[in-house]
Amino acid sequence: MTEMPTAKPTLRVGLYPGTFDPITNGHLDIISRSARMMQKLVIGVAMNAGKGPLFPIEERVELVRAEMAPISAATGTEIEVIPFEKLLIHFARDIGAGVIVRGLRAVSDFDYEIQMAGLNYRLAPDIETVFLMASETHQFISSRFVKEIAALGGDISSFVPKLTLERTLARVGARVAPGA
Repeated sequence: MTEMPTAKPTLRVGLYPGTFDPITNGHLDIISRSARMMQKLVIGVAMNAGKGPLFPIEERVELVRAEMAPISAATGTEIEVIPFEKLLIHFARDIGAGVIVRGLRAVSDFDYEIQMAGLNYRLAPDIETVFLMASETHQFISSRFVKEIAALGGDISSFVPKLTLERTLARVGARVAPGA
């Protein structure tokens, strides 16, 4: 039996892009799990003004960065948070990413994400897209729902980290629910 040659270790840089408006516990789950697979993980915070973000880009970057130190320490992975406003594949090339990480919650996510992965592959076949299923406790969380619940006075404390909770409630003019 012929032995397979061992691959020379290479630096694996992953990119997890999103608008993170706001960052949710679901995002943190995907970041934590993908960080275990990478030597370096870049969290790309997309400008995406077309989505009418609740938070300006600088504040979204700040909120994401505030959550990265514990994940980096737990995984041993270098994590960097960078805003971007260009084609995802161009941003991936700029930062040297060989992998784009995408989280999936439901079949509807898959339909959209498989199209994007196909387009990205056509544009850059050397950059892989990896899909991670959301943990069952986070499958229903989306930034859009978090903003809507907060704006209507609902309790979002189990969906977002503490700093994001405070900032989101302040932004929508809501008050923290008792016991939150």
